[in-house]
Amino acid sequence: MGENGPVETGPVETGPVETGPVERKRDRYFDLLRVLAIIRVSVFHMFPYALLELAFPSMGVMFALAGSLLANSLDRSPSAITVIRGRLRRLLPAYWVLAAVLVPAMFLYGWEQRPPLWHLVAWIVPFVDPPSSSFGLQAAEVLWYLVTYLWLVALSPIMIWIYRKARLAAIVAPILVLLALSIHPIWPANENYQEVATNILMYASCWMIGFAHRDGSLKRIPGLLVTVLGAALVTGALAWSGAHPDAGGIKEIPVAYAVYNAGFVLFLLRWSPGMTWLTKRRGLDGWVAMINARAVTIYLWNNIAIALCYPVGDALEVWRLGRFFEVGYVTIALVLLVNAVLIFGWVEDLAARKRLRFVPWPAPAAVTGVTAATSKPDLTATVVAPMPLQPVPPRQTRPGAPSGRAAVPAGPGRRPAGPGAPAGPGVPAGSGAPGGPGVSSGPVVVPVGGPPRRR
Repeated sequence: MGENGPVETGPVETGPVETGPVERKRDRYFDLLRVLAIIRVSVFHMFPYALLELAFPSMGVMFALAGSLLANSLDRSPSAITVIRGRLRRLLPAYWVLAAVLVPAMFLYGWEQRPPLWHLVAWIVPFVDPPSSSFGLQAAEVLWYLVTYLWLVALSPIMIWIYRKARLAAIVAPILVLLALSIHPIWPANENYQEVATNILMYASCWMIGFAHRDGSLKRIPGLLVTVLGAALVTGALAWSGAHPDAGGIKEIPVAYAVYNAGFVLFLLRWSPGMTWLTKRRGLDGWVAMINARAVTIYLWNNIAIALCYPVGDALEVWRLGRFFEVGYVTIALVLLVNAVLIFGWVEDLAARKRLRFVPWPAPAAVTGVTAATSKPDLTATVVAPMPLQPVPPRQTRPGAPSGRAAVPAGPGRRPAGPGAPAGPGVPAGSGAPGGPGVSSGPVVVPVGGPPRRR
């Protein structure tokens, strides 16, 4: 999801300027955070160590980023319905591909307690966790993120209205409601609905911290104060978890985990570090762009790849690697995931209404006109070029979709917890090509003795 950014200027070109569509620049910091979240989720699914959850709470980060970007879309669009429809269009096709593969497989393999057929509507629009058999559990257990995301998207017009009326109270309210429900549970009888409501309340504060980031409210708070507040929230949540060792970890205490996520994302979104170091490294920047272009596919299929790597690894006898046998399983999981991304990832391009790409590696910046010489300039040289009467507008260049599901406060026998956009063309800029409007009738001698001027 792109964002507006400052226009980058470049050297004055000595030849005709070719114009093209103007694209909104992406927030590379957001892109990097999303990549870190996706990687952490995938690693956690393979190696479910609690330290990974604490080091980087991916789901809170993902919801905060999504809240900020959605607030931006709501501000730019005259219709909230258009924004919600756009989010559904971007997310659901990849989900439908998973359903088209998984649902028939579950029926063919055998479904122990087959649900009523009308329950399968959740495989079309995931307003609750879709039903699954034990065969499809590994694939279905990560879908809570999509359910929570779609509910928060649908509720965002109301949430942002409440946020603008009472900013701090709106951010704190979901956690207070969650606390009240943990003391006096009045949940619906259906456990699926309980889980949906718990997840919405647990991440709604992170979502609205994204609102505060987008409207600049978070930036106006002194950095030291935000750092101290974030550290206090994280420490308090850990202390709360430590006081309840029988709960099974902080993730199983919804209120504590909500506070922990809020403290973490407060700190991350308050700061906006420069990303020049990333954009200068074309290879690394390309990987960041490519993972972002396939984030939903990676999230949906990484658990399936991990589940399949063990039978495949056993068939290949990776245990012969001795103490390095886990390297074999990880390698197989990566190969399976890469194949899933190659086979199904193009659906994300289709959903984004972009050119379909098998491998979405970003194209290098286009070179327009005749670029200035990079060698040492000849101070006596001149070039003949048409002089436009108006400045030539510079061209913009384009640089280079988690585990956090907490247990429901009430209701035994829950299954183990699972884990967790582009700009359209703009108006072409005008050019001052020879012989066209805004160009003098004769050539003008321009000295090349110094560095190129910026317009």
